[in-house]
Amino acid sequence: MHSARGSTVMTTFSCKPPQCSSRRSCHVAVAAASPPPLIRRCPSVSWRWRRRRRTCRLQCGQSQQASAARTRHHLDDDDSRLSENAGIFHPSIWGDFFLGYSNPSASSQQQETQMAERADKLKEEVAEMIASSTFSGQHERLYLIDTLERLCLDHLFEEEISAALPQIEAAGVSDCDLGTVALWFCLLRKHRYRVSPDVFARFKNEEGGFLADNPEDLLSLYNAAHMRTHGETILDEAILFTRRRLETTLRGMEESSLAREIKSALEIPLPRRVRIYGSKYYISAYEKDGTIHETVLQLAKLNSNIMQLHHQHDLEIITRWWEGLQIESRLPFARDRVVECYLWILGVYYEPCYSRSRIILTMIIAIVTLLDDIYDSYATPEECEILTQCIESWDAKAAHDLPECMKFALGKILDSFHAIVNMLHQEEKYRMSYLKYFTEDLVRSFNTEVKMLQDGYIPKSVEEHLQVSIRTGGCPILSCASFVGMNDIATKDCFNWVSRVPNMVQALSRILRLLDDLQSYEREQLIPHVASTIDSYMKEHNVSIEVACEKIHTLKEESWKDFNDEWLNPDNTYPKQVLERIFNWTRTMEFMYNQEDNFTNCPNLKDTIYLLFAEPFAELI
Repeated sequence: MHSARGSTVMTTFSCKPPQCSSRRSCHVAVAAASPPPLIRRCPSVSWRWRRRRRTCRLQCGQSQQASAARTRHHLDDDDSRLSENAGIFHPSIWGDFFLGYSNPSASSQQQETQMAERADKLKEEVAEMIASSTFSGQHERLYLIDTLERLCLDHLFEEEISAALPQIEAAGVSDCDLGTVALWFCLLRKHRYRVSPDVFARFKNEEGGFLADNPEDLLSLYNAAHMRTHGETILDEAILFTRRRLETTLRGMEESSLAREIKSALEIPLPRRVRIYGSKYYISAYEKDGTIHETVLQLAKLNSNIMQLHHQHDLEIITRWWEGLQIESRLPFARDRVVECYLWILGVYYEPCYSRSRIILTMIIAIVTLLDDIYDSYATPEECEILTQCIESWDAKAAHDLPECMKFALGKILDSFHAIVNMLHQEEKYRMSYLKYFTEDLVRSFNTEVKMLQDGYIPKSVEEHLQVSIRTGGCPILSCASFVGMNDIATKDCFNWVSRVPNMVQALSRILRLLDDLQSYEREQLIPHVASTIDSYMKEHNVSIEVACEKIHTLKEESWKDFNDEWLNPDNTYPKQVLERIFNWTRTMEFMYNQEDNFTNCPNLKDTIYLLFAEPFAELI
């Protein structure tokens, strides 16, 4: 719904779940695959199962053992393999927590209506602030837009911000301080303006460093420089300089919001962070510091509560769908991560209007994960071959030689694809052919890795390795799947583009693969695993693990330059709303693989999930 106010199009608020873009119900009545990481786990062969299970159980602890005991009680007695593979992963933390969950911030329809009306009024006031910022100076205007983005309010003011950006670029920053220049550069590059890094040249000193006198300027420059592309030496130098200075500064700082921001940036620079995951922290931080207008703060809290209602509605639908999968009783070797899965997808699109997209993408990433766990944790090489043929033919009849649990899983996968078809308009159903193509490509790649492990083969170079592993990571299929539930802005041209696995998707895939290998290498040395890029680099250059890991990290940073190059490439003429899904996927990888594999180690995500989905801001009306 839109209401006109002058020449500005205003999006009105609604606490009701958005209508599904399909003519059919968004309620998914069909159960499908297991939860979702893009995480590739290297397929194991049957004769190595016992060693893998023993190692994993040593790592899991008492909660997994208790879950496995419950599961074994329900398994068919004749399937000893299922019983032996039960309890490999940490059990679900959430269960059916979000089924029928009652949000205390909106316990009645009247309260929801009041929230929406109040939000619309606040939105008009903030829109006036954006318009008046034209006369306030470059720094104030930049700071306001940056604040709206950190608070995840920018989607409410797309037209106002889009109109402001060309003016901000034209105004330049020739007379501005370093902090303002860095904010200008970072903001414009995030919005696909290829502004020159030469704006930082006047801040260089004779020693090759930068004239940055305070932690705030150092932090701004550090974050902005991570929007670098190949050949931008000044930005490479800025990262080296600011990182050293920030690390030294942080050691001497007392606990504060600035210290926390520096620590967070050193882990994941701001342009690579998933905004929705940190939005509630920024609301609280801005409130504590008193650095933003009260109207913006109130709108941020109210918008957060309203979005939370939409996300809870999605979670209820997805949890009901998930229950039909019967993970614990029928597929106990798979990861039970449906809420963590939805958290991952929320990073791709959090706005209420993308409800159908989130539900479909959750289903697809769940199928990817289930297939990953089947090929990795359960199936023999012969069964992997049969399953691959079944999916290539989209026919369950050929599955008669598979174990019952794999027949069951295949049926759920086929049912899920049918359910997705029913969620699409007639004119959108062509999208499924692209999705099926990538699914077939995925299982063929999984099967190739099974054979690599069986043969003990280590690819001779990182590039040879990536020819297979960028596909088994799941990024090509998930990039395609992120378009399936979108409205008509995702055209057939967009699907043709993504089906070619363009450079942007290749860069995303490399970033995931290299991040995954860096975080999981030590763990995978304890179990049979397909060779990683680290193994390939060691073989190619005859170097130590330490040297190989350092080089793989460098390759990951080079892949980020590739990605930024494609993001800023004017030849990528597809809508920004479409390309942003790929950028957001890349951001989620940095979050999920920060320090370790946080998806598989699901307790690491518990606090973030509770804060985003179950803890509203206090009464605001």
